[in-house]
Amino acid sequence: MNNRPIRSMFGRAAPRKGYAAGYGWLIQEYALAVPPPQRLALIDGKRGRRSEGDWLLFDDPYRPEDDPYEHLVFALKYEGIDLHLIKVLCELLGSERIAGMIRREPTGQYARRLWFLCEWLLDTVLDIPDLGTRDYYDLVDPDLQYPGPPRNSRRHGIRNNLPGTVDFCPLIHRTEMLDNCIAMNLSSKIRGETRDVPSDLLLRAAAFLMLADSRASFAIEGEKPTIGHAQRWAAAIGQAGRAPITRTELERLQQLMIPRPAFSMGYRTGEGFIGDRDRLTHEPLPEHISAKAEDLERLMGGLEETATMLEAADMDAVIAAVGIAFGFVFIHPFVDGNGRLHRWLIHHMLAAKGFSDEGLIFPVSSIMLERIDEYRRVLQSFSLPRLNLIEWSPDEHYNVRIHNDTIDLYRYFDATALAEFLYDCVRQTVESTLPAEIAILRRHDAMKSWLEEHFEFSDSTDTLLISFLEHGNGTLSARARKKEFSFISADDIERIEEAYRKISADDT
Repeated sequence: MNNRPIRSMFGRAAPRKGYAAGYGWLIQEYALAVPPPQRLALIDGKRGRRSEGDWLLFDDPYRPEDDPYEHLVFALKYEGIDLHLIKVLCELLGSERIAGMIRREPTGQYARRLWFLCEWLLDTVLDIPDLGTRDYYDLVDPDLQYPGPPRNSRRHGIRNNLPGTVDFCPLIHRTEMLDNCIAMNLSSKIRGETRDVPSDLLLRAAAFLMLADSRASFAIEGEKPTIGHAQRWAAAIGQAGRAPITRTELERLQQLMIPRPAFSMGYRTGEGFIGDRDRLTHEPLPEHISAKAEDLERLMGGLEETATMLEAADMDAVIAAVGIAFGFVFIHPFVDGNGRLHRWLIHHMLAAKGFSDEGLIFPVSSIMLERIDEYRRVLQSFSLPRLNLIEWSPDEHYNVRIHNDTIDLYRYFDATALAEFLYDCVRQTVESTLPAEIAILRRHDAMKSWLEEHFEFSDSTDTLLISFLEHGNGTLSARARKKEFSFISADDIERIEEAYRKISADDT
């Protein structure tokens, strides 16, 4: 047994020397081929139970015996549920050994949880009689992870509140940051910001923001769409939340996004990766390897079923959106268009759960584009730990050929870091971007009314003037005075600038 003190685990330096516990101990003891947890448990002998960065720290009395069942109980109690790890461990130990563990205390809450998870994950029935109890324990501890809607299992005396299905079930740990964001009730804040905004102005803001989000979503992919293409995709964003997520709907959206494809549309039939190629050999240099083509039907079926369940569940809208949207882009079911559909799915889940009033789409993609380096890092936090677990080689078409079973990498994952990133993007949008756009339109309308009252310029001149003033913080450049607005006298320009500055000051 591995009972030596450690100073690091999985390449992460520990805050101090201590003993591995829970999932970290199990991975090391049984050489489990799974991504390590985002937070690792360490018995460091200091007082009580604490957290420090990526570590959960415990005093000596918490240390489990060097026994897999004891470490599983510790993990379920303090670290939450790791579906991928539990499945791999159950397969390794075998049904009879797992059943023997559960028979130690068949009515205990952690034994029941392990019993349910083993049967659910492996689609098997252990040699243990039904409990037939009406006394139920929650499977997901809501103090540790965000649960889904409950479904009772009398056999195990377990209330299955996993936020997904056996074919697709990401989990998100509760964190102080996420709890604070949820407590802010950003949905109500949106309604408060827009309550007194005239409906026509709000519609214009929504139209601009949808177009801005469309352009940003293409820009993230390194593409510059035509105005017509961007407008069509903006219209698709505006329809998010109206139809359920199905293969047919996703393929319709892909066709709308890529009207003249040079490849087969729909689910891909070959493997896929994101990354570069060697300049000399042209062999793949992947940063992310997509799910195997043979697994797409099952993974996407699970994702669709989970999305339907979470749309109807009493669950925070942003938390519900995370696993669906990011799970989709990690699976990467299409040859092209996955990134834009991933961001469309964020809009879809928020709209389907009534996060904002119908028709008001705020530009999450624009915020992601502003924070593109952080966005890439959070995507890499999923992809990089999984690359070493995928056995692959180049094929004759300079693609990847996958040799091992990888489906669990994409259906069971910890989405906590993804949730913190997305929630912060949503918070920024609600607190800054949406109010700023409404303020711009208010200034525009007020300034246009002033121009119409004092001058007889054309509508196009009014609009151009306001645009230049907006970009110049209330001042027209010397070039603009000489070129676009040479027909306006210097005195009138001074009056116009002064009026704009006064309107802007009144707006604040």
